Amino acid sequence: MVQNKTRLVPTSQLSVLSLRLHCRSPKNKRGFMIRFMVASFVVTICTSLAQAENWGHWRGPTGNGVSLDANPPAQWSEKQNMRWKVKIPGSSSGSPVVWGDQVFIVTSVPTQNEKLSFQLHSYDRKTGKQNWQQTAIEAKPLEPTHSTNNYASASPCTDGKYVFAHFGSRGLYCYTMDGKLVWKRDFGVMKTRNGFGEGSSPTLVDDMIIVPWDHEEQSMLFALNKATGKSIWETKRDEPTCWATPLVVEHEGKRQVIMNGQNKARSYDLATGRELWNCGGQTERPCASPCASDGLVFVGSGHRGAFIGAFTLKGEGDISKTKNVAWSINKDTPDVASPILSQGRLYFYKSKSGQLTCVDAASGKPFYSASRIPGMNSTYASPVAAGGRIYLTDRDGTIVVIEDAPELKVIATNTMNEPVDATPAPVGNQLFVRGAEHLFCLSESEG
Repeated sequence: MVQNKTRLVPTSQLSVLSLRLHCRSPKNKRGFMIRFMVASFVVTICTSLAQAENWGHWRGPTGNGVSLDANPPAQWSEKQNMRWKVKIPGSSSGSPVVWGDQVFIVTSVPTQNEKLSFQLHSYDRKTGKQNWQQTAIEAKPLEPTHSTNNYASASPCTDGKYVFAHFGSRGLYCYTMDGKLVWKRDFGVMKTRNGFGEGSSPTLVDDMIIVPWDHEEQSMLFALNKATGKSIWETKRDEPTCWATPLVVEHEGKRQVIMNGQNKARSYDLATGRELWNCGGQTERPCASPCASDGLVFVGSGHRGAFIGAFTLKGEGDISKTKNVAWSINKDTPDVASPILSQGRLYFYKSKSGQLTCVDAASGKPFYSASRIPGMNSTYASPVAAGGRIYLTDRDGTIVVIEDAPELKVIATNTMNEPVDATPAPVGNQLFVRGAEHLFCLSESEG
């Protein structure tokens, strides 16, 4: 998928494109072709290494919840494969992200006078020792939140140069990798449905950070310069509160930003913010984020209804009831947790339960549907894939590992001994899990 490389090494891709264009000149063809081949090889190797060693976004380097060649353990306990665990103050369901030798998490810590300290933490990947922590702001929450939500539920993201912490109504903060504040941006007060709170995470692509802002007043989608925080474009959205995160995909050389929404799933031109196509059918207050592969994007929701659809990227305007809807399913679709796309198979839960469906991504044909997984009852965290396995996380802290295959086969059942709502991060030979009280590193060997 093109967007895999787009997120990781955009500047290297531009260098390769420049060499390709230069090679078209007959006088330069022989010498520059050699340079081009070398550069292409270097970019491929660097891209593979970056994808293997980093998990800069809660949906991973592909945006689909998949690590391309990580191989974390399938089994662990307090005495087996638990490399380290550290106590984390406050509360958050934001997922850990990993770059180089750093692991980042966000949290909100109660202070005095009903205030919260909104924080970003960095931990050493090998030892779990805290590198630094920064308080973005100390303030009272501007609105209530759901009893199962918190005030730091958006995941951080990083590109290895900057790390971003998004606290919704309390702002977006950009730091260097050693914790120095670069800029901050205030988008105002988000009025979420029924005071359920916030949760959409931003997405990084090239020099942009894409920030979703769907709520009960004027909803927006922002594209900011990631180095300055200044707007590149701002697009109004005809949508109520949505907790989904944007996905960037590519079609015919142009990139699109895909967003879920209660009224419609929509695509926007990454360069301008202009809406390209839309399709209705989603259910109330969607949370699940899109995933994509092979010219199709998959968008679903499962609260007070059920819908997941596979859409082509070449449509324009309203594509409902057209051939640009490749297939759709109207039962057993996901609510809070997002679907995962791995090896041509789409996996998703039924609503917030642990019942799992696996379908062929190209056709929508099920391999198995709403199958009960022992130990899985209630889900917020999204599945992740690594090492030929799918990791399924229950809210009580149970993590069931199944084969990444058309047939359902449970490999192992593990417990973190504390609740887990954050999506785990598989990187290299490690799995990082953010529980209600601790950050865990699981690994069969030191890494």
